[in-house]
Amino acid sequence: MEKEKYSVLMSVYYKEKPDWLKTSIQSILNQTMQTNDFVIVKDGPIGIELETVIDEYINNYPELFNIISLPKNVGLGMALAEGIKHCKNSLIARMDSDDICTIDRCAKELECFQKNKNLKIVGCFEAEFVGSINDVKAIHKVPETHKEIAAFMRRRCALLHPTVMFRKEAVLEIGNYRSVKLYEDYDLFARLVFGGYESYNIQEVLYYIRINPEFYMRRGGVEYLKTVVKFKNYMRKKGYMSVLDFIISAGGQAAVCLMPNKLREWFYMTFLR
Repeated sequence: MEKEKYSVLMSVYYKEKPDWLKTSIQSILNQTMQTNDFVIVKDGPIGIELETVIDEYINNYPELFNIISLPKNVGLGMALAEGIKHCKNSLIARMDSDDICTIDRCAKELECFQKNKNLKIVGCFEAEFVGSINDVKAIHKVPETHKEIAAFMRRRCALLHPTVMFRKEAVLEIGNYRSVKLYEDYDLFARLVFGGYESYNIQEVLYYIRINPEFYMRRGGVEYLKTVVKFKNYMRKKGYMSVLDFIISAGGQAAVCLMPNKLREWFYMTFLR
């Protein structure tokens, strides 16, 4: 049976590195099951170097790329919300502009949808690396079945954003991505999972995500803590978290936010991976 066609959705903004963008795009072009629709959203002006990378691919693959240019930076959630509208296939694979996926990532996710027609979103494990995928620092594992995912989601996000492939119709039915600072993925996935849309995580690494000291610094400080508490309280009010879940989830993350960066990095690697 022929596998279903899928779109790829990526957002790019001015801080991305051109070489990393090129590597990321290439890892999609190298897939064993290739896409026929690659949507890239330019989230505001991105600068000449990134434009040059994108133009090179447009010239080499004129029928494949669909470039959406936003006049100003609106953030990842709203950029993806716009990009989804331009994807021509029902299945959409997310891809971040600085990461790498294995050559069979999309084929294996497509196979899940082929086996289970009720599935609306599929993810996988991701390997966190520094510099090269040969220097993996940790494996981020997530639960497998929908029931396990739903239970896990009550305290932490159980789907890894750039690894997922989802049904466009399901995402639009629950209101698309929203502008939720730092939590556009958790917000979307919670609405899907608790809305009864079936989910699944492949229990293997099919995706490599870049990390550096800034990766942990961004997850610390008082402002980040305020954002965490605000979002987790929203989850509680919606009924996605119990009061106990909120206390454990928000309280635990608050403690991690206030740690020195090196200690926070050790904690993530030791207990959250």
